Amino acid sequence: MTNQQIKINFKEYTTLKELNTPAYNLCLEAVKALKNSHSPYSKFRVGAALRLKSGKIIHGSNQENVAYPSGLCAERVALFYWGASHPEDPIEAMAVTAATDEFELLQPVASCGACLQVMAEYEKKQNKQIEYLLFCQNGPIWVIKGIESFLPFLFFENRLLKGESLKIELNNPSAL
Repeated sequence: MTNQQIKINFKEYTTLKELNTPAYNLCLEAVKALKNSHSPYSKFRVGAALRLKSGKIIHGSNQENVAYPSGLCAERVALFYWGASHPEDPIEAMAVTAATDEFELLQPVASCGACLQVMAEYEKKQNKQIEYLLFCQNGPIWVIKGIESFLPFLFFENRLLKGESLKIELNNPSAL
């Protein structure tokens, strides 16, 4: 047996003012997205903003439902909107922030596992890493390049792609 270790690299900024202008502006857009959060049950608002290659900004906010788990996280709202309406315009960066009146957030909130898997799918779909900015309004900003920093053992099976399994089956039936 050997012990293995996984390390991730990310940048941490103390304030939004330290960011470059595009990243700063994207974070402000994520704060704007908080206003459309529907979170009467958790009272935990989350806002997400995507900056596309064209410069277009897409917003998402968490949408709760009394029939839990029928709601959706801010990240997936924004990503699914992108996938449904702008898939030809690659995602450059995504900013995510959260707020609550119940307590003070002192560090960024990481995306849930379901959102991380969707983020992975969309990076794979566009064949390009996304820059993620996670922040809370009174705390640090974490800038992370690529989903593999979140999910080092990322689940993705290329053979599940349409046509791939058929190709494998025809070339080597015992591979199934």
